[in-house]
Amino acid sequence: MRIDRAAAAVGALALAGAFLAAGPAQAAGGAAPKGDGAKAVCKRLPKTQERIDKALARLNGDATVAGSVARLQQRVDNARKEGHAEVEKYLNDRLTFRRGLLPTLQTRKADLAAVTDWCAKNAPAAGK
Repeated sequence: MRIDRAAAAVGALALAGAFLAAGPAQAAGGAAPKGDGAKAVCKRLPKTQERIDKALARLNGDATVAGSVARLQQRVDNARKEGHAEVEKYLNDRLTFRRGLLPTLQTRKADLAAVTDWCAKNAPAAGK
């Protein structure tokens, strides 16, 4: 009985190894893109613009807007006033990251404006 369990375990491991070895080879076979995805980019463009606009509005909001830079700055100031150095450092790191998002999103918004113009001029090309 003990030999049967050992043989079954070895067989299961061999089968699992075969599946794992074949997985990446199969995935790599047809993974190369055939185009630049322009049709999909143009199709998703309105939702992408809406998402970026919402994020910019939230980040640029005043201290009453959850997720805004101003609100997080107020929390950092409150932690500093209370003498909570660890909390202040944590929140300040988050604030630094959040401030870094603003130029990134503004750049993406400008890039999407150019893509919008391209999609409007090249709609038939995007459908190919």
